[in-house]
Amino acid sequence: MTARHHQFWLWLSAAMVIVLAWLSLSSGPVGWDWRMPLVAILPDAFVQDISQLHVSVVTQIRLPRLLLALLVGCVLACSGAASQALCRNPLADPSLMGVTGGAAVAAIAVIALSPKVAFINESMVAPAAFLGALAITSLLYRIASHQGQVQITVLLLAGVAINAVAMALIGLFSFFADDTSLRLMTYWQMGALAGASWPAMQYGAPLILICIVMLFIRRKQINALMLGERDARHLGVNVRRLKNEVIFLIALGVGGAVAMSGMIGFVGLLVPHLARLLVGPALRRMLPLSMLLGCVVLLTADWLARLVVTPSELPIGVITALFGSPFFVYLLIQQKRGAHV
Repeated sequence: MTARHHQFWLWLSAAMVIVLAWLSLSSGPVGWDWRMPLVAILPDAFVQDISQLHVSVVTQIRLPRLLLALLVGCVLACSGAASQALCRNPLADPSLMGVTGGAAVAAIAVIALSPKVAFINESMVAPAAFLGALAITSLLYRIASHQGQVQITVLLLAGVAINAVAMALIGLFSFFADDTSLRLMTYWQMGALAGASWPAMQYGAPLILICIVMLFIRRKQINALMLGERDARHLGVNVRRLKNEVIFLIALGVGGAVAMSGMIGFVGLLVPHLARLLVGPALRRMLPLSMLLGCVVLLTADWLARLVVTPSELPIGVITALFGSPFFVYLLIQQKRGAHV
């Protein structure tokens, strides 16, 4: 892939993000107005005839929701790309490492117990989800570490086992939950950005930003891992330290994303595949494009989720699964035929 080809897809993806962001701020149940985004940029200019209700909707609901979609889409995509490079497996995904399962169990536990335990309330869902992700990641690290090195095969197998236990615990909590809690638990499991707000952003946004920035900085070293550990060492990469850093960053970013938006599937698995098809497997090119495409995918899914059943909305995880599953099957068929994905 030429540099010009790479730049074309980067600029096109960036343009799509801008257009979708404008649409996200402009449309919703209260109506469509192309000037709405100007409220967030220039609240006292050009928009004197927009009501205070619409101003509040944009600044307090749509804008934090837009930023959350950008952060979650970006971190899920780049974490997926880093996972696939780390495991040297194109079907690797952060959820296989147990991060999603750990976050889900903790959040579901808080939702189920909040009506029954006085000191537990639903405002603790996001912090609990992040702490659950960190706890499971620490456990997985202990299981998979041997003499200071992380064994990727053991890590993935342990992640699958822990995810199975997590799903069983979620089923148990769901069985004993009341109707109100069960509805909230089900909605959270399917993923949603409806809970986005400025106070909620403080829990996960810093963690997500750290993950995105550090993975971007480390993209060349991570790319060397795809050649194999021996070749990476010959290129001057401290493989042991890099593996540990990448695992921690993936846990940090995905844990923060799940804490704020619930369980959104297929973004971390499929977006890196799409970026690889467009610009090749080199992570120094593929990772930035994956970040932008992750934003495109999640903004599109969120826009559709809000408009399909207006004034209500679909869980965003339903949209990503409906469109992601057929594409995943297509990728498997292409891989079976020996195509490069």
